[in-house]
Amino acid sequence: MRFQLLGPLALADGTDTVVLQPSKPANLLAALLLHANSAVSAEYLQRAIWGEEQPATAKAALQTCVLRLRRLFSRHGVTTSIEAVPGGYRITAAPPTLDLLGFRDRVRRAAGLDREPEAELCALRDALALWQGSLLANVRSVVLHRDEVPRLAEERLRAVERVCDLLLGLGRCGEALVDLWTATRVHPGHERFHEQLIEALYRSGRQAQALAEYRRVKGYLLEELGVDPSPSLRRLELSILRGEDLGPAGPAAPHVIRGETVPLPATRPSTDRGAVPVTDPGASPVTDRGAAAAGDRGAPPVAGRGAPPVGDRGALPVAHAAPVTDRAAVPAAAPGTTPVAARVAAAGTDAPAAGTDAPAAASRIGPVPAVPHFTGRAAETAAMAARLTATSPPEDDRPLTVLVSGAPGIGKSALAQHAARLVRDAFPAGQLLVPMTRADGEPRPADEVAADVAATLGASGEGRALLILDDVIDADQVRPLLTPRGEAGALPGHAVVVTSRMGLGGLIATHGGWVQRLTTFTEAESYALLLTALGAERVEAEPRAAHRLAALCGHFPAALRILTARLLTRPGLRLADAADWLGEDPLARLTLTDSPDHSVDGLFDRALGRLDPRLSKAFTHLAQGPPALLDDQGPEDEGPVPEAVRERLADAGLLEDGPPGPYRIHDLLRAHVRRTARIRDRRTEKV
Repeated sequence: MRFQLLGPLALADGTDTVVLQPSKPANLLAALLLHANSAVSAEYLQRAIWGEEQPATAKAALQTCVLRLRRLFSRHGVTTSIEAVPGGYRITAAPPTLDLLGFRDRVRRAAGLDREPEAELCALRDALALWQGSLLANVRSVVLHRDEVPRLAEERLRAVERVCDLLLGLGRCGEALVDLWTATRVHPGHERFHEQLIEALYRSGRQAQALAEYRRVKGYLLEELGVDPSPSLRRLELSILRGEDLGPAGPAAPHVIRGETVPLPATRPSTDRGAVPVTDPGASPVTDRGAAAAGDRGAPPVAGRGAPPVGDRGALPVAHAAPVTDRAAVPAAAPGTTPVAARVAAAGTDAPAAGTDAPAAASRIGPVPAVPHFTGRAAETAAMAARLTATSPPEDDRPLTVLVSGAPGIGKSALAQHAARLVRDAFPAGQLLVPMTRADGEPRPADEVAADVAATLGASGEGRALLILDDVIDADQVRPLLTPRGEAGALPGHAVVVTSRMGLGGLIATHGGWVQRLTTFTEAESYALLLTALGAERVEAEPRAAHRLAALCGHFPAALRILTARLLTRPGLRLADAADWLGEDPLARLTLTDSPDHSVDGLFDRALGRLDPRLSKAFTHLAQGPPALLDDQGPEDEGPVPEAVRERLADAGLLEDGPPGPYRIHDLLRAHVRRTARIRDRRTEKV
């Protein structure tokens, strides 16, 4: 059983999570967990529960709250106890049982990896993956939100800042931009984020955009705070105006972990004016599905170093990076670490020799992460696990291949990652998640991917590894990787899971493999997801409303995930009221207000943007027209849409198998196309 503080206060056991309802015992539990393993005075606990104005019976009521918490623990099988100590109470926890302690422990370990930036980055991202949403959203304590929440939020900000420093130092400006655009908009007064964003833009060759961002920040500071930008921001603007070389980007800020400073080699002074140096916590979760290659987009050359500045769109093909063949050069793995994890930690840490044309691109692959609250797909998971652990015939020297395909947002990556972790014991060399697209959505070539995988796995045999080639665009992108062992670019002896929106029938025809095509959740799976994410108490109190919410989401996994994220941040909202609210405009409300990219509309827009324009136009016609357009005969007044067009759309995951008829369009996708058309028409109307 685990306590979750980094989001709504909750109890979790495996994939089952119970989010506590707002109450005085919830206030008490939050106050104790925030100071876990320490005695907390009764006076402080009373203020955390009732605020500064407490009732005359506060002392006795505190004892009642403790009793209620103990009963709650007993009901849910929580073995942790609340101890009475002189003057107050204490709760005992450890990193595996409290996410806040786990977060700080991972960040502390990351601080020891300062000479291995890739490993530090992975550790920090792993730490920030523990954050699950708005901090203590279901705890109604003015004292805790005033005194404790800002401190924890600051820890996370310092972690995100450190991650962006590392990304800039590794030349992965494209990845840094993904995090920095969000960070600067959510925290407009945090100047260090703005400085990192402007630097990333400039190093990517986007000088005009960098200067525009500086002007925007300067205007905000003057209008809102009446101050000028910090000296470091002004110096950065001057360097950009002069077209100067910024020098190598390098993370320089010291780590401060619970008051203990861990110095790092500095290449430049910290530029965050007036900031408290707290870089204890970890890195932001990775929502970017791919990373850009290192390269140069027009920024001035680095004087005296012989290497161009590192940008986000890459002039240097990563395929030329030499694989790691010297096992002695790879640092020893920590106990319990797979060889893959050790090599991922070691990849990309060596600086290029002076005089080379460009620095070697850092690997963008990493260990397969856990999938929080994975629900449903029991049959598919079991079948995949059996297939991945099956013994291949000795004469078959191609990689064992499993293809997971389906519509955008249907849960392909989640299933692949969940199944991979279930069978990890069968792959002693470890498991890798290999993004097959860059940050801008462009596909990565096979030779680049092969070089990255080779550099991470090494050339010498250490058993089989499992590779997830995630978000494959077409068969040609992976066909060279699935050749028999010994051929150039092959992934010899390993198992490969390919996820793609496309059916990739040509790949299966030429290279074999097993196909798992995903569809929407069943009604039972949707309800189970709501139970897991929102907690049984909340869902079972309103089962009809829960089923209605699932239906409004069309049993579409991505829509259900977005909905549950919104509901977790509003624990007091009744599910029936949420269903009424969602039913008024599902597409507009299936979005996360603090992260607009996480929306059903955005998901579908990106999917349609990948299509050939003519195919996209045909799909728009089908979605706006009557269902009869999908029939073989078509409407009487215009006839059928060619079957070849419908087959290509079905292969792209945009048409589902019937009934009725051989094809159908998911209701959410049809509604999206029609809504987009209405918005476009309104914008073009003449006044």
